[in-house]
Amino acid sequence: MSKGNESSSIEAELETTEVEETTDTQESEVSELEEMKALVASWEDKFLRTHAGFENSKRLLAKDKAAAVAYANESFAKDMLSVVDSFESALATIESTNNKDSNEDLLSKIKEGLNLTYSQLTKVLEKNGIKAIATEGEFDPDVHQAVLQEESEEHEAGQIVKVLQKGYTIKERVLRPAMVSTAK
Repeated sequence: MSKGNESSSIEAELETTEVEETTDTQESEVSELEEMKALVASWEDKFLRTHAGFENSKRLLAKDKAAAVAYANESFAKDMLSVVDSFESALATIESTNNKDSNEDLLSKIKEGLNLTYSQLTKVLEKNGIKAIATEGEFDPDVHQAVLQEESEEHEAGQIVKVLQKGYTIKERVLRPAMVSTAK
């Protein structure tokens, strides 16, 4: 073989090898690109599913919160129904009494019924965290509202003389301050 033929065949082999290597490199880059696309699609799917789950949870929590706010006083209302029943029973008793009963008997029955109903009402209020504010002793501007000042020989200045309207707290918060008169 001549030198010219030999070098052309070497050059041809080199070109073939280079073409094969370029083709292999391109094929490997294409397969790597396809793998990356599949990985991105997988992560995108996971993200969309997680985001949808999060949005569903948010919506359900908002719905639960709205229901909790709407029905927060349901227990209190149920407890108050027994007090309403007692008042209705007392009114029915008054209407059903005969003229034969003396006024004293009627008044004593009414008084007894009202005392029982009042007792029941205070128990329901206390059960639900509503308590009367103490009004003995010193005036406390956090829980008392002084509407009058009067002279009193029995009380020192600043002490509560009379309660004009009871005050109440709900748990630790003042629901309504007690309206009182204080000594000058």
